[in-house]
Amino acid sequence: MTSATVTAPAPYQSYVYAYPHKTAYRKLTDRPRLSELWAGEPKDALSLYLHIPFCEVRCGFCNLFTRIGAPDGLTGAYLDALERQAGAVREALGEREPVRFATAAFGGGTPTFLTAAELTRLCDIAEHRMGADLRAVPLSVEASPATATADRLEVLAERGATRLSLGVQSFDDTEARAAVRPQRRADVEAALGRVRDAGTPVLNIDLIYGIDGQTERTWLRSLDAALAWRPEELYLYPLYIRPLTGLGRRAGGADPEWDEQRLRLYRAGRDHLLAHGYEQRSMRMFRRADAPAEGADDYACQTDGMIGLGCGARSYTSGLHYSFDYAVGMHEIRAIIDDYTTRPAADFAHAEYGRRMTGDEARRRHLLQSLLQADGLAVADYRERFGGRTPAEDFPAELARFADRGWLESGAGPVLRLTPEGLAHSDALGPELFSPAVRAAMAAYERK
Repeated sequence: MTSATVTAPAPYQSYVYAYPHKTAYRKLTDRPRLSELWAGEPKDALSLYLHIPFCEVRCGFCNLFTRIGAPDGLTGAYLDALERQAGAVREALGEREPVRFATAAFGGGTPTFLTAAELTRLCDIAEHRMGADLRAVPLSVEASPATATADRLEVLAERGATRLSLGVQSFDDTEARAAVRPQRRADVEAALGRVRDAGTPVLNIDLIYGIDGQTERTWLRSLDAALAWRPEELYLYPLYIRPLTGLGRRAGGADPEWDEQRLRLYRAGRDHLLAHGYEQRSMRMFRRADAPAEGADDYACQTDGMIGLGCGARSYTSGLHYSFDYAVGMHEIRAIIDDYTTRPAADFAHAEYGRRMTGDEARRRHLLQSLLQADGLAVADYRERFGGRTPAEDFPAELARFADRGWLESGAGPVLRLTPEGLAHSDALGPELFSPAVRAAMAAYERK
């Protein structure tokens, strides 16, 4: 065992899908106007994200901003508010220069919790209020097996959905129950059949490893069940047990044995997919080698120019990341949703919670979210964006540490790229690039 192995941190610290995390956001006392925030921003290749904070059940591992079910009228009231917000945001973007959306996504929660008629309205908001041409750009939609019904899928196919991501997590009924995700494999298989019948070009299946009682044999069996559908993409997620979630009530301290189990299952799953014609695009994301191109390899929110609509969505300008208030607990989430649905249009013309992005934070974000992709970071792109400086000049200690652990490819080539072992430790590497200020803000955040 090398000294690098001895000193390496625990492999599963935090899934970094956006930086800074919302727990580093704070109330913006000046409530800046969106028209001012977006005045100097490029608007010719924006990303549009619409957030639906409803699910039929809440899985035991889930810490997303979502609530279980919706009382009568709530989904309609939510779409009313979403439409008011869209109108205010589109007005704030202005008419002095062309506004174009290059990608779109519906996430949650579970967007397909909405009825087919409500999904039609959601698409109308994106197209008619925001001006996104959904049939001309990549449109990704998240779904669950129970809500992937034929009528909903027909709406999405007709409106141009190019990717459908189905949260399966496990094809083993016992493992699904252990993850507090009540579902039957027969229902999952039926949903996958409906997705394939709908003709969506890209099917993604989400699976989770590290579930209580899961073995390498049952893990590979789930992978084979997924491979039988020849999905264009597969995401393999390590299980996390987070505070204020269903499983979080049983959370303990560090668990080296569980870490080893997850690493072992990750490597088995990675090698299995590579042997079956898939290419690794990040620690989590695998794409079939012959799958059609679908924009960004991984939804990493790497670039600025993100417009988020909905009470759980983020928006990004070069100088500010902003959203609404954030919570994980059910009571607090419901209160935030209820507040959102009653807001007048004028309220949506301001940013309320967020974090201002300094030059150092922008460099960290670019390095972090590029490095976590299998293709790595092009040093020339970094230099062009950040005034001729290199990652090695800006982050010498961090990169030296990663190299010592065997996480970085050797040599000072034109691309900074992780080794296979570096990719395996993405959830340890990413958090090490957080700035001291962001770490302090996250630590001071009061969970609710």
